[in-house]
Amino acid sequence: MSSDGRIERARQAYERAVFGGDPGGLDDAWRGLDAVEADVALARGLIAHARFQSAPGSSPGSSPGSSPVEDPAELPSFERALELYRALGDTRGEAEALFWIGCLHQFIRRDNETALPYLEKAAQAGDQATRSEALRHLGIAAHAAGRLDEARDLLEESSRLRREAGAMPGVASNMIGLAYIAAAQDRRPDALAILDEAHALASAHGAHAIVHHIEQARTRI
Repeated sequence: MSSDGRIERARQAYERAVFGGDPGGLDDAWRGLDAVEADVALARGLIAHARFQSAPGSSPGSSPGSSPVEDPAELPSFERALELYRALGDTRGEAEALFWIGCLHQFIRRDNETALPYLEKAAQAGDQATRSEALRHLGIAAHAAGRLDEARDLLEESSRLRREAGAMPGVASNMIGLAYIAAAQDRRPDALAILDEAHALASAHGAHAIVHHIEQARTRI
């Protein structure tokens, strides 16, 4: 049911209870509003994360002194979503919230140690989209730790799931990581070929930000 539908159902439950003397729908309506609140909390966290990611200085290689600032509302938003989804028994939502908490610790706070348990749980419990995201970020952590073969396997599995879902810009994004891994394994021709394929894929799907990151990677490999 949509958020609008859940809110309308709560209004109807109120009227039945207050005017009709039938309070039977109040608990169900309350749970529906918890689901709305969970979705809103997750969405607020996503907006805060996107603002951080879009701010000057957020991408690798940005000029010193231009680092973006974490929104203090982001983590509480994701944690509130996690709390509500868990109470509702919504395992899909719970896994998504777990992923975003892990992503915040990894991407914003540069703390893979704290991020890993969240990402691992999200990879185990999430739907296809969340699992692909979690595997990507587990691959990033493995790459940072120097476990290149493991990182490659994780990114390739994430890419497989993204291809199945038709999320081609996400596939192109993963290919940037695979190119860096290839370069670290002294496979520079493979790395450049991967970037060429990623560029064509991202351009075909209008993923302009991914194209920019591909061009940056090409200058570093």
